[in-house]
Amino acid sequence: MAIIDVHSRSAVRTTALTHCPEHHVHMLAVQRGSWTVSGPHDRDKSTVSVGRFILRHFRHLALAETAPHTTAKVLGLPSETFTPLFRKRGIAGATNTAEMRLLLAHANMVQATMADLHPVGVHAARGTLVELAIAVVLGRVDDSEPLLGPALAQAAKGIANSRLADPELSPAMLARELKISVRTLQRAFAATGESVNTYVRHRRLDEARRALSTLSGHSRVSEVAAHWQFADSSHFTREFKKRFGRTPTDYARSTEPAEH
Repeated sequence: MAIIDVHSRSAVRTTALTHCPEHHVHMLAVQRGSWTVSGPHDRDKSTVSVGRFILRHFRHLALAETAPHTTAKVLGLPSETFTPLFRKRGIAGATNTAEMRLLLAHANMVQATMADLHPVGVHAARGTLVELAIAVVLGRVDDSEPLLGPALAQAAKGIANSRLADPELSPAMLARELKISVRTLQRAFAATGESVNTYVRHRRLDEARRALSTLSGHSRVSEVAAHWQFADSSHFTREFKKRFGRTPTDYARSTEPAEH
C-alpha cells in the first residue's frame, strides 16, 4: 500500500509509458486543480477535476497531466481486495462524501504518525485504510468495525474545526455528516479521552482566546462570546477561566500593547 501527496506549482505533463504494479489499484483524489491520466494510445483517458476522485486499476500509464497548482492524494491499494468490487473501468465520485472524508482523514493521520507506529499499529492502520476505501466503493460505512474509531473521531474533528462558529454544530450534526449514529460518534470520541461536546468547547475557547488577543475592553468580551456560540458572557467567563486560569477581560488586558 502507498499514500502519496502531490503538489504541483506549474502544469506537469509526462508521456513516457509507465508500468503500474499489478498488485495495486490507485485512488486519485484531487483537492485542487485537475489531473488527467490515460493508457497507451489515449485509451481509458480520465480527467479528475477538483473535488473528485477516481479508483482504477491502471496496468500502464502513457499520459499524466496536471493543471497548475494541483494538489492531490494518491492511494495505492491492494488489487485483490478492490478489483472484484468494481468494473474494469473503475469508479469515480465526489470527495465530500462521508466515506471519503473518513478515508482522507485517516490517510492524513497515518502519514503524520507512521514513523512512531509499532508494527502492530501499522497493521491496524493498514486494515482501517482498506475498510474505509471499501466503504467508499460501497457507499456506506460499517460503523460497527472497531478499527474505524480513530478515523471517525478525526473526520468529525475536521468538520467541527471548519464550523466552530456555526450555532448548529452538535454531535447530532456531526453524526449526520458522517452518516453514523450519535452513539457511534460518542464511542469513537470516548476512546480519545474526551467527549464530542468537550472537544468542541475547547476548540471554541482556543479560537476565542485568539480573538481576544487582538481586542481590548470589556465590551468586546460579549461579542467574542456570542461569535463562538457561548450562551452568555457569564458562561463564557466561567469556561474561559476554567481552561486558561484567568478571565477573558484579564487576558485581553494582558495582551494590550504597553503605552509609552
